[in-house]
Amino acid sequence: MERNTKKTLPSDGLAGLKENFSTDAISGFIVFLLALPLSLGIAKASEFPPLMGLVTAIIGGLVVSFMAGSPLTIKGPAAGLIVIVVGAVGEFGGGEQGWHLALGAIVVAGIVQVLFGLLKMGKLVDFFPLSAVQGMLAAIGLIIIAKQIPVLLDINPAETKGKEPLELLAEIPHFIRHLDPQATLVGLVCLSIMLIWPFIEHPIKKIPAPLAVLMFAIPAELMLDFQHTEAAYALVHVGDLMENIKINVDFSGAAMTGVFIKYVAMFALVGSLESLLTVKAIDMRDPMRRKSDANRDLIAVGAGNIVAGILGGLPMISEVARSSANVANGARTRWANFFHGFFLLAFVLLAIDLIELIPNTALAAMLITVGLRLAHPREFMHSLHIGKEQLLIFVVTIVFTLATDLLVGIGAGILTEMIVNFLNGKPAGAVFKAVTEVIVSENKYLLQVKGAAVFTNYLSIKRALEAIPPGRELEIDLAATHLVDYSVMDNLHRFKDDYEAGGGTVKLVGLEQHVQVSRHHLSARKKKKAFA
Repeated sequence: MERNTKKTLPSDGLAGLKENFSTDAISGFIVFLLALPLSLGIAKASEFPPLMGLVTAIIGGLVVSFMAGSPLTIKGPAAGLIVIVVGAVGEFGGGEQGWHLALGAIVVAGIVQVLFGLLKMGKLVDFFPLSAVQGMLAAIGLIIIAKQIPVLLDINPAETKGKEPLELLAEIPHFIRHLDPQATLVGLVCLSIMLIWPFIEHPIKKIPAPLAVLMFAIPAELMLDFQHTEAAYALVHVGDLMENIKINVDFSGAAMTGVFIKYVAMFALVGSLESLLTVKAIDMRDPMRRKSDANRDLIAVGAGNIVAGILGGLPMISEVARSSANVANGARTRWANFFHGFFLLAFVLLAIDLIELIPNTALAAMLITVGLRLAHPREFMHSLHIGKEQLLIFVVTIVFTLATDLLVGIGAGILTEMIVNFLNGKPAGAVFKAVTEVIVSENKYLLQVKGAAVFTNYLSIKRALEAIPPGRELEIDLAATHLVDYSVMDNLHRFKDDYEAGGGTVKLVGLEQHVQVSRHHLSARKKKKAFA
């Protein structure tokens, strides 16, 4: 039966504000409670002034919400970009100079993202192999953990400045010997709250975990009198918003041509990739089954990064944890994102003294939890479950990212996937273009794919799929392929869900002569004769 959600879709614009004021305001307030400490922590971990994490989130809410192509995503700073921002600050000279010069790369990257959107490159997300993307995120998680453990133990930042993640991990025994007992105790309790909160079966769980952390950490800091008993680096120092909002960007870093281009590329590519993945994930969770405009969303995020970069803020993306919380708390329109920015602005203007009571060990606990989520052992097991070759791609991406940087890491993952596909029988001529044919019979469509269906040529398959009108009977015939990789299997199943949500039907056929590389239902398939 055809599903029709058009009549129930909430209004947009001012009509949507009036219609959904209470639900969007409540969700925006809850997301604000999540965003406040996380934005501060991400900024500190990125070696930006903490206030600038809040500036980015405020711009993401008050400005970008009106341009966004995704109605339910929350725009703001993301833990996934910490690694790139820290690298940029360091390579541009560190400290305040590094911050100002890194802003130049952020602004130019924002312009590139706007161009991505105008050139309809929202499909960019489908080019990257999923295991390499997951490996990149796991590597980011490990780097966040490595950099935040010394903060959790209240180690003097001067001792860790300039050290790489592997060096920091190696020095954990040294950090433990020199930890500050009082501040570390507060941090460990905060970390425990973050870790056990998802498992609590009690109405108290309705309080967001980061808010529960602040409800403990601020009174604990006051009781232990951190302002007089701890070093200055133990507490967050934010400063006055009105004094710091000015043009902070410095483009003279462009003279360091290689470094400048490197970070423009990383901000633009990784930021766009994370945003697009979030948009795709939140569309799947939207009760209204709305389809976001990925290109418009890229333009909006790029514009937000231009504004944030000029004023001194961190790069923003469509952030997955806050966006998921937004959906879970009943948000219906883009106004929830606006309200999250509004409440942040009000709090920064009216309650800055309260923000400066937050111990840095509490922020570190929140970020370590983010890192643990990204690099959880289940991510390794999931890759192994899909196939040994996917675990190889996943691990190669992690190793190269930790040893070098994100661009090299994701590149190594892509290259590994290409090598695996060639070894599994992918024809040389099917690297970037799949041979497709559409046959129409009455109201039925048949899409035949020949040669190979792999991540590098999926965009050509996707173009053929998008040319098929909605609401039809569609068969995707893969009988003439030698290989169908995991990324394509996953993308085809996502297409099937989306197309059937619009009233059509999709059948995947022609895989009877293929064997799976593992028992996972989305694992790669290769033709049996390849073994002959």
